[in-house]
Amino acid sequence: MKLGIVGCGGIASGHVGQLKDTLEPGVVTALVDIDLSRAQAAAEYFPGAVALTDYRDMLANVDAALLSLPHHLHYEIGMECLRAGKHVLMEKPLANTEEQCLELIDEAEKRGLTLMTAYVMRFHPLTIKLKELMDAKTYGDVFSLSIWTEQYTDMGPDSWAASAERLGGGQLFSHGCHYIDLLLLFLGDPVEGIHIGTNYGTPWMEKEGTSNVVMKFESGALGYHYGTWGAKGTRLGYAYHAHCTEGMLEVNIGKGTLTLIQGSEETVLVSGEDQGKYLAAETLHFLNCIKTGEKPITDAKSSLQSLRVIWKLYEAEQSGKIADLHGLGFSKD
Repeated sequence: MKLGIVGCGGIASGHVGQLKDTLEPGVVTALVDIDLSRAQAAAEYFPGAVALTDYRDMLANVDAALLSLPHHLHYEIGMECLRAGKHVLMEKPLANTEEQCLELIDEAEKRGLTLMTAYVMRFHPLTIKLKELMDAKTYGDVFSLSIWTEQYTDMGPDSWAASAERLGGGQLFSHGCHYIDLLLLFLGDPVEGIHIGTNYGTPWMEKEGTSNVVMKFESGALGYHYGTWGAKGTRLGYAYHAHCTEGMLEVNIGKGTLTLIQGSEETVLVSGEDQGKYLAAETLHFLNCIKTGEKPITDAKSSLQSLRVIWKLYEAEQSGKIADLHGLGFSKD
């Protein structure tokens, strides 16, 4: 299996940092970036890999591509890779419109190729452990789940990420898609929801830089996501709070802990979780699915559901209504 990585800035540095110590030599054979120096710097971690400025130059020599690119380039480059017969691991989101997503999915299915979306938080060990506890109802039924992501991200007003058209939306679409995906994973089929966003505090963003989502699910449970790119300080950082009928389960991503809180008592269930390999675990899963023909756990078709939820929420926000989210759970994909 030969893998090419297209895009060597931003999140790609995380992929490179983990894959260099995880994949066998010779798997990563090409690093591509319009800035040749970035491609060359990344290629140094993979003996024998070539550094290129045009992804087309790698297509004859790879079996699969990891695309870590500005969102507005996902469709064009993803489609060209698929048409060349290459399996694709696409950094989130799959593409900026539903039509583009469906065309990518159709092309992959027509050619029998693996198309996977990089919803990396699915592979985080604390996400996996929380899901196990919730599914087993170890601490009763979950009636409310909130997910908090507070960070400072200012790439400047001239960045592609500041543009709603190139980004595909705002903070919710770009980053919140990870966590809408998790709410669907944890809580099941949604029925209704609202979104309120603002670029107040993040003036470099054309669309929202701070986002609030509330959804109700068929079970009656509520899901909430708060995300901001304007945080100059934070206590919550990245955290999940699962309120169960017998206590609250708190995941603190930064500290690597999972804690049970019952009244004034706190019990640390997981501490010091090694979080350094979940990006690599995602890519290893992708490569294994290519070899076995197994459907990825974040296959393109199911990953489209979280984007459909976001588009519905955006639409309802513009009209001042509550979004009808029936039919957008994973059981309906």
